[in-house]
Amino acid sequence: MNPDTAVQVDEKVSLIPPYNLILLNDDDHTYEYVIHMLQKLFGYPPTRGFKMAQEVDSTGRVIVLTTTLERAEFKRDQIHAFGPDERLPRCKGSMSATIEPAPGW
Repeated sequence: MNPDTAVQVDEKVSLIPPYNLILLNDDDHTYEYVIHMLQKLFGYPPTRGFKMAQEVDSTGRVIVLTTTLERAEFKRDQIHAFGPDERLPRCKGSMSATIEPAPGW
């Protein structure tokens, strides 16, 4: 390449801010439901699902994923569409989830 014809390129890297997908607790879903849902939707092993079920039960919320806004919205919609917990007759629907910007952005 001839140095006289070299093109200078300014490279700007634009980082996409991350978002947390947060599962919210309720009394209408069992640990088994949470573990199963997290395994089906996120591919988490049962041990990780159990730890998340414990955290959502004890604190009222758990971060299940940190990702782009678009992916967080897609996964939130999957949680909302997962359906009721068949283990509890009083359960009428899916669990709830919300999205928040990850701290530090």
